[in-house]
Amino acid sequence: MNGAGLPRIIQGGMGVAVSDWRLARAVSRRGQLGGVSGTAIDLVCARRLQLGDPGGHLRRALAHFPIPEMAQQVLRTFHVPGGKAPGTPFRPVPRHSLRPGRALVALTIVANFAEVYLAKEGHEGRVGVNYLRKIELPIPFACYGALLAGADHILMGAGNPAELPALLDRLAAHRPVTLPVRVQGATSADGDTRVAFDPASLWPTPPPALRRPRFEAIVTGGTDLAAVRHLTAAHPAGYTAGYTAADILAYLLAYLLR
Repeated sequence: MNGAGLPRIIQGGMGVAVSDWRLARAVSRRGQLGGVSGTAIDLVCARRLQLGDPGGHLRRALAHFPIPEMAQQVLRTFHVPGGKAPGTPFRPVPRHSLRPGRALVALTIVANFAEVYLAKEGHEGRVGVNYLRKIELPIPFACYGALLAGADHILMGAGNPAELPALLDRLAAHRPVTLPVRVQGATSADGDTRVAFDPASLWPTPPPALRRPRFEAIVTGGTDLAAVRHLTAAHPAGYTAGYTAADILAYLLAYLLR
């Protein structure tokens, strides 16, 4: 951390099961911000369970999930003691839609909880989770699972994440949320397309107070930064600059031609 208490290093990418809880935990324990990838983590969790959950890590995390019946539902559906037989196909995970089934909602929340919980286990360092704005249908459920595990930061790029600060405010208060979904080919006549989620409906008892994590918008250039800044719904705690190879080449060319 620097003098302002901010990390000098933010580890974490969007690679499925590459920036996993082990890597994030190692970075976080050394005083920097370890980040897990939330991309397709529901599918990753389901497959890890079907492989037998080597080391028992997921089952250990799910033993701490605050809605036990939801965690047990996921275990009953996907856990194969000792792992599935070689050559046996994985049990499929339903695709997300505007109105996902309750089982898929449970898996998404539980999987994100487990990944963040394991990254935070046994230390006091900061842990974040990185999502893609363009993979939008799971976002409300995924973020809620991360909040339940005590995520310190939510990071998001690959699109304009202007709606996320307000969404996190409401999720932390267990209030209903909606997230606009971009539908290719849709027109104004099709109306507003949104995915909706009411977290309070999951709880058989009053839910616990949650701490709202910091939100970091990942921007790739001046255009993205300007777009986020000028939308009044967005109040990120910070911006993280990401550069592609094309960005670097463009900057280098501009420098050489100046």
